[in-house]
Amino acid sequence: MKTQHGVLATDSGRREFLKATGLASLVGALGGPIPFAGNLPRGVLPEALAQAADAGLLKGKRGLRVLGDRPENAETPVTLLDDEITPNDRHFVRNNGIMPERAWRQDAAGWTLTIDGEVKQTLALSLADLKNRFEPVSAALVIECGGNGRAGFNPPAKGNQWTLGAVGCSQYRGVRLRDVLLAAGLKDSAVYIGYYGEDLHLSRDPSKEAISRGVPIAKAMDEHTLLAWEMNGEPLPAYHGFPLRLICPGWPGSTGGKWLKRITVRDRVHDGAKMTGGSYRVPRYPVAPGTSVPDEDMEIIEEMPVKSIITRPGTGIETSIGSVLPLRGHAWSGHGDVRAMHVSNDFGATWVAAELSAPKNKYAWQRWTAGLRFPKKGYYEVWARATDARGVMQPMLVPGWNPKGYLNNAMQRIAVKVV
Repeated sequence: MKTQHGVLATDSGRREFLKATGLASLVGALGGPIPFAGNLPRGVLPEALAQAADAGLLKGKRGLRVLGDRPENAETPVTLLDDEITPNDRHFVRNNGIMPERAWRQDAAGWTLTIDGEVKQTLALSLADLKNRFEPVSAALVIECGGNGRAGFNPPAKGNQWTLGAVGCSQYRGVRLRDVLLAAGLKDSAVYIGYYGEDLHLSRDPSKEAISRGVPIAKAMDEHTLLAWEMNGEPLPAYHGFPLRLICPGWPGSTGGKWLKRITVRDRVHDGAKMTGGSYRVPRYPVAPGTSVPDEDMEIIEEMPVKSIITRPGTGIETSIGSVLPLRGHAWSGHGDVRAMHVSNDFGATWVAAELSAPKNKYAWQRWTAGLRFPKKGYYEVWARATDARGVMQPMLVPGWNPKGYLNNAMQRIAVKVV
């Protein structure tokens, strides 16, 4: 969590860093005294040292809140998601297994992507083949974990307790999956695709897959579904799938496999790891919180709901009567464009329309800006609500409960003190 003093040490790595360092060592490391050291909250690391502490947790990442290290999962505080294009070092990390050594080495020598299954010819494509044989495309695409917002469910749902930061919108370059599938020749029996990556199962058992999900052929053939090798002008970073990843924008991030080695075309719904049971599924009908739902009554998550975040200012901001508090953030929807954005400072009794920019391309998030005045001193909350192209709005509260805590798109709120 970002603070005005530094970065909150919420994980065991930072706690150990602080314990081992001590105030005297901090002074030495910073090259001078800390005049207001007594005001530094317990457990908060000075910003100048935050990057060093972070580097020991997630290489190449800065400011992320680590949720687990086996596998590595980390989210980005929303105030660090203000960029219109999410930088590589600010993009969240969602892993299911052990990352392949190839990704760390950034070495694609000998790597190929196999396309097989319900196709007329099996393909084995190198990175050079993909770049030379197919038309390259570039797009800014939102990737969001299906469990983003899980921490808001009550009773709690099992899994990584994401708050709002398991989302990012980066610029990707690659080729359309459709073009590659057409080159292989789809059979009439093609129904679904399934991906396989080079990441290892946490047990290191080679007979087990860490994750192997997929999408229906219609989504695979969508022109926006990409096989990407580049992120923000650089080869995919290790955490994001080097040398190649799948991106199925508008659907849960889990449908976009990383460290790809194979895509198989199925004549049925794919049944790989984390495609069955309750994984990435929600009840077919509303259920009471805490209900045990049979597997046969669960359906696969496809389109992600409309959502928005407030990136400026952070919660707890102080402002004065008569001044305009500038607000901004992003809005997005798995359906496509967001049509409107509104903010409220009276707990939703009235709403003010925000300025909403057009997306850079379909499935990119949209910048919104607004300004609010406050009538008197006291405690306020700013609520933010996005509306998609169909007129569907974000709910005020956490939407229908589900056992795995997916699809929470409740409006974000920030606290404001007016003096």
